[in-house]
Amino acid sequence: MTPTTVTVSEATDDLAPSAAERLAVASQYLLPKQAMTAFGGVVARWRGGPVTTAIIRWFVAKYGVDMAEAAEPDIAAYARFNDFFTRALRPGVRPLVTSDLVSPVDGSISQFGAIDGDQIFQAKGHHYTTTALLGDAALAAPFAGGHFATLYLSPKDYHRIHMPCAGRLTRMIHVPGELFSVNPTTARGVPGLFARNERVVCVFENERRPWVLVLVGATIVGSMATVWHGVVNPPRPGQVRAWRYEDRTVQLAQGDEMGRFLLGSTVVLLFPPGLLRFNPAWVPGGAIRMGEAMASVGS
Repeated sequence: MTPTTVTVSEATDDLAPSAAERLAVASQYLLPKQAMTAFGGVVARWRGGPVTTAIIRWFVAKYGVDMAEAAEPDIAAYARFNDFFTRALRPGVRPLVTSDLVSPVDGSISQFGAIDGDQIFQAKGHHYTTTALLGDAALAAPFAGGHFATLYLSPKDYHRIHMPCAGRLTRMIHVPGELFSVNPTTARGVPGLFARNERVVCVFENERRPWVLVLVGATIVGSMATVWHGVVNPPRPGQVRAWRYEDRTVQLAQGDEMGRFLLGSTVVLLFPPGLLRFNPAWVPGGAIRMGEAMASVGS
């Protein structure tokens, strides 16, 4: 049976960047991103009492965070900014629909569709390879001609990451890299952005077929964590670190929390070739919520 895919048209991203956007992208190359991120991590972990509460209150007002959805809606109850940023939601506010694949996050759709050979579409004029993203040609090989989805988490979003489907963890790889911003402007202006930034590659298996969820770091992302490991970074030793899980079972069900960003970023999902149909309501730039239908698999 011939696989059915959805291919993203570059016509969805055909606006020329403005002068302000070009300046914003150019500044990304000049900013001391590592130092800014280290400082941001210190502030986010700081127990600053009323100062921390004031920072959180400012953040909520600036970005329009909906605290009514939080399990703890009282801003003053959060001792650290990270506690607020990785806040849990009230039970029932993100119900799982019946779907083979559900959205793993709240956020917006950057791009999605078919992987063209080994090429993943980033934005008009920009592609990157599965090998560059995963850092391992053998690991990338099963995803040639498969499917991808790139999902952006803005500052206002819920920042825990959940399983789009059930999976058994087989590997985790921390790949060092840059710390460019991952907002839509930067995605349009920095070649190979998601394969250049620091990232944590989580490899799962479902019915003996692999799939991958990549947590992509960004400027001011103090750290990334998974439920089976805890905080992965820092440390940032500047070299690839890998963990294998063949000798122990890490099995997660659809909808289970698998990790979180301590300050926000992007996730990239890879699936192997096969019959996969993305939600027809999905469009680049569209808003998504965790638990909504992402795609169906099979006949």
